[in-house]
Amino acid sequence: MRGLLGVVLCCLLLAGCAPGWNLPPLPPAPPGPYRIGVDEQLRIITFGDDRLTGAFKVSDEGTIAMPLIGIIDAQGLTTTQLADRIAQRIKDRNVLLNPSVSVQIEGYRPVFVLGEVAKPAQYPYQPGMTVLMAVTLAGGFTYRAQEDHASILRVIDGHPVEGRVDRGTKVEPGDVINILPRYF
Repeated sequence: MRGLLGVVLCCLLLAGCAPGWNLPPLPPAPPGPYRIGVDEQLRIITFGDDRLTGAFKVSDEGTIAMPLIGIIDAQGLTTTQLADRIAQRIKDRNVLLNPSVSVQIEGYRPVFVLGEVAKPAQYPYQPGMTVLMAVTLAGGFTYRAQEDHASILRVIDGHPVEGRVDRGTKVEPGDVINILPRYF
């Protein structure tokens, strides 16, 4: 009986030393519509003017450069807000009198999957993606992986925040997902 108690105590101590055990839960993503980020690919359609229609990439500064109207801040805006901003700039520059603009996200920032997965790398983000879906893209768990939880490093309000998540947690574009090892 004493030996069994020692083994149980040892297992509990080792479980407490497992990577990620002391991470706080990751704060949830802010509610509301999706916000545009750096390196995302946008499709902008301006009805009636092909010169202002096309694919545009958000620069490192969070801007897009459009012909005839110049550089426009895009980072942190919703697609509707950006469409309104572009339409207003078109009016202000007297390019069109009553522009109709739509913005779609063609390509999101990738997610990064590392740690105990078969193929650590960056992968394309898809809306609704969970940690488990990202692990599947990365070739699945290794035999050493903690399969119940992971850590995510996410930029929230301009600051990197790391937290513990379960495998059903939804990921956001730009997240760094770390699949932690287990000791036994």
